[in-house]
Amino acid sequence: MKVLPRGFYERDPAAAARELLGKVLMRRLGSVVLSGKIVETEAYYGENDPASKAYKGRKTFNEVMFLDVGKAFIYMVHGNWLLNIVAHPKGGVGAVLIRALEPLQGIEIMKKHRAMAEIRALTSGPGKLSKALAITKELNGVDVTDVKNKLFIVEGDMASLEVCMSHRIGVKMDLPQELRFF
Repeated sequence: MKVLPRGFYERDPAAAARELLGKVLMRRLGSVVLSGKIVETEAYYGENDPASKAYKGRKTFNEVMFLDVGKAFIYMVHGNWLLNIVAHPKGGVGAVLIRALEPLQGIEIMKKHRAMAEIRALTSGPGKLSKALAITKELNGVDVTDVKNKLFIVEGDMASLEVCMSHRIGVKMDLPQELRFF
């Protein structure tokens, strides 16, 4: 189990978003580990991206996007916590939204957190996966490049994945390029 190094996130958010597919998100809850293969992501940029939390350079709850890469950026939308990983070249701004997982470990606990039994819908959206893995604002700013933390990302197998792309979901204004990877 090899954790992704900080350098993995120190580049264009779209490249990081695409290559996060197949990697494994790990969530430590005491002595229990919940995990899932990342199967859907979206890339977000800085001040020139109208769908970004950093649009027009604003800094409010989003300070983490402007800091070191490899940190969790967690914020709430419509009553759901959303997990992003800060990714951008040096001096840049950006993040990758983790949109969906294929559950791997701790599935029974995830089912309890979501109060549901259907595995296919368990982590099939950004709010769903955060609820299933008990990801809340308390993890905002956590370094996902450190295997000792409560949240981290490790290498996975992308060999069997065929990567598709589309425009981002649920945004009012989007950039011309397709930034959703699944």
